Parts: sequence; structure tokens; C-alpha cells
Amino acid sequence: MTVLGCSRFAPSATGPAHPGTLLAGLLCWLDARHRGHRVILRIEDLDPQRCNPRKVQDLIDQLQWFGLDDWDTVEIQSQHNQRHQHGLQQLVDSGLVYSCICSRSIIRAHNLPAADGGWVYPGTCRGRVLSQRAPDQSSDQVLRIQIDGRESLCDESGADLSQDIAQAMGDPVLVRRDGAISYHLASVIDDSAMGVTRVVRGQDLAASSALQARLRRLLGDPIPQYRHHFLLLQPHGAKLAKFHQAVGVPELAQKYTGPQLCGFLAWISGLKPDATPCLPQDLLPHFTWQRVSLEDRVLHWDGSQLHGETSI
Repeated sequence: MTVLGCSRFAPSATGPAHPGTLLAGLLCWLDARHRGHRVILRIEDLDPQRCNPRKVQDLIDQLQWFGLDDWDTVEIQSQHNQRHQHGLQQLVDSGLVYSCICSRSIIRAHNLPAADGGWVYPGTCRGRVLSQRAPDQSSDQVLRIQIDGRESLCDESGADLSQDIAQAMGDPVLVRRDGAISYHLASVIDDSAMGVTRVVRGQDLAASSALQARLRRLLGDPIPQYRHHFLLLQPHGAKLAKFHQAVGVPELAQKYTGPQLCGFLAWISGLKPDATPCLPQDLLPHFTWQRVSLEDRVLHWDGSQLHGETSI
């Protein structure tokens, strides 16, 4: 029996989809379908303070409005707590997991910038190794895992994703203070359980690839192929994303139809010579990464229309 490859699009349900969300979903879907692979929509909703079922359904509906509804399956990440806990216990049993009581201010005080824009954790609490099983979480600790050495990794585009993880990122959090499984751990556990062989996503997440690959190795899972693509930026250079107050689908839908917005994003990506309306399926016959921009694109929303610039 032939085993198909598998990709996943994994947006966070912390707010409405924005142009960057739609671009990432479009490129992931096109890559998978062009290869004849399965593609999964996985809604990441593990943040108990910022996610709720209404936001999850809104996000699914917004992707459908855009034209992205041809998924092999739709997964809701919070429904898989049992397998997250199993993976956590597997890492605890490795003897590398420890509890950490350092506050964010203490970590920032070391002034060690991380490759992903955060702060490197210097390993202060490495001596607090858990001997048997993960304890119930209290408000004054997180669980981290000790990671040493260099992880060699290459993006499909040829970019070097290799890192000395401890130096570039520090020991990652596995469980947050509120008891929620961290993004990195849940992501790699779910990718493995879903049979994901390709991870297609924005280059803002490239810095975490080596760390996630190492977690996959520690869990005994194969490493997927990574492909990172360009970003949509606001005029001042910040990533076009909801935490930068970028325009979301509810506002865009007052001015655009889904096909109109799909055509615009296809044009700014380099997949079409113009911004005429289209559906994701219309782009499949001629899709190739050679046509996709290598440079980030700047967008400006004037309250009624998106304006695109070729590069920054």
C-alpha cells in the first residue's frame, strides 16, 4: 500500500484570521495538494486565557469563506490532552525534564536574546530534575527540558536551520505555569500522531525548527521536511499578525469576497500575474515554489482596501 505524505496547517485560535493566516494556509494547502499529499487543518487552542470554542469555530468558518475547506480532516488540539500527557511522561522518563521557578523578569535580566525573539533561559534550575512523573502544576513553576548540543537541520529551500539549541534558544518550556502543554511540545506530539511528513509555514517560525526536531528525536519520532515561506509585513516592518492589530477577516469580508482576497494574495505571492479573483483550486495546476516570492511583502490596509508592495 502506498503511504501518502502529510502536511498540516496549524493556526492559533486566539483571534480572527488575518492576511498572514490566509497566506500560510493557502501555501500549505497548495504544496500538499500539488504533491498529492494529505493535508490536515489543526486548530491550536491550548491557551486557556485566549482561546475558546467560539473562536475555534469562527476560525474554521473564516478559512472556509476564503476558499480553504478541502481538508482531509479537521483536528482541535485541545481534544488530545491524553496523548500530550503521554508524550510529556515519556520525556520525564528520559531524566531530562526539570521544574523551573524562574520568573520572566529573572530570565530577561540575563539579557540573552533568543533566536526566536524571546530570551534564552540560562539553565538556572537544571538541578531540579524530576525523578519519576510529572507533578501537578502549581502557579510558581513550569516544566522545562534540558537540551544540549547542536541539531543539524536544513530547510527544503537550502537554508541552514541548524542550531546549538541551548545557546540559541535555551531549555524550552514543556508545561506552562497554568498547567497548559506548551506550543512546542504539543506541536511535535500532534505532528507525529497525525503522520505529518512536511511542515510548511512562515519563516518567522524557522528559528524554532531545530528545537522541534530535537524534541521529535527525544520522542523517537522521524523528522519532517521543513519548508518556510515569506511573510506579510506591516509598513513599519513588524509581522502582519493579530497581535500587531492587523486587519482580520470580519473587517476584510465587508470589502472583499473570498475569491477576491485569494486572488490578491496569489498575486502578491507571485503565483499570478494579476489580482483577479480565484479559488485555491484554480492555482493548483501551475503551482511551484519557484514562482513564490522569496522576499517578505509589505501590506497596508487603508480601511477599505489592501495595498501591496513588492518587497521590503
